[in-house]
Amino acid sequence: MPKKVLVTGGAGFIGSHLTERLLKEGYSVTVIDNFSSGKQENLYRLLKNPRLRIINDDLKKPIRLRKILNDCEIVFHFAANPQVKLGETEPRTHFDENILATFNLLDTVRKEKSVKVIVFASTSTVYGEPKIMPTPEDYGPLIPISTYGASKLGCEALITSYAYTFGSRALIFRLANIVGPKSTHGVIIDFIDKIRNNPKTLEILGDGTQTKSYLYITDCIDAIIYVTRKFLKDKEKVEIYNIGSEDQITVKDIARIVAEEMKTPHVKLNFTGGVDGGRGWKGDVKIMNLSIEKLRRSGWAPKHNSAKAVRLTAKLILKSSN
Repeated sequence: MPKKVLVTGGAGFIGSHLTERLLKEGYSVTVIDNFSSGKQENLYRLLKNPRLRIINDDLKKPIRLRKILNDCEIVFHFAANPQVKLGETEPRTHFDENILATFNLLDTVRKEKSVKVIVFASTSTVYGEPKIMPTPEDYGPLIPISTYGASKLGCEALITSYAYTFGSRALIFRLANIVGPKSTHGVIIDFIDKIRNNPKTLEILGDGTQTKSYLYITDCIDAIIYVTRKFLKDKEKVEIYNIGSEDQITVKDIARIVAEEMKTPHVKLNFTGGVDGGRGWKGDVKIMNLSIEKLRRSGWAPKHNSAKAVRLTAKLILKSSN
């Protein structure tokens, strides 16, 4: 990869792990983040690295972006509001933080002309509720059921159109549920917080049968780096890859794992019943399982299954908070 790269959202959960990995491998990394969901402490142990530059700027109204892009050939675009549930009450946030921010980035890239490749963190939610599982990258039509999924699909469309119109290249990753230390939201953290508040009863949104794939963060970063390097050697204008585990786990099983790690295995599970057939909230995809056959054919496979990813995440989050 080019020695100078930009990571948008580099103070976020996935972005900070990616930044750390890029630095370890010798790259000079500029992070741009507005710290709306990213945290400065995610980058604390990297601050002394002379190859790291952190810029507090907002892609919704960027001030320094063009100058930042001046010497970057590749952009890892990971800036976004990642909370799917937020769309039920604040859909405008997904438009502003995801679509508007992406448009501003792309249009600055168009004017600056130094960036050759944009690597984008998309999501499994762009598929909506597919009739084929595991779901391959060429599945269609894509009908997202959340504003988050819709905003990410809109970003994909913008990125690919700019690639074909203005001469850049685009690599899109549709991510499963990524878990691990530094994560700030999601079912594992929700369960930990609830059991701490009430070790006798755990409220679970939905009917507990929600079933999805979970991938540990180190596997996710490994896949991103591996495929990006491969893509840079190829000549394809646009590529899309699913990144996820090869199995699934239910919300009920996640609750049991978290309870075991918190030494409360007998906590009573109280299911709310949920909405629209047992979902946790409107827009919640109840069953998700990405096909990673394309990823496997490229030579990469995950080291952790969903249950191991969940258990390891719970262990490390609990350890860091003690």
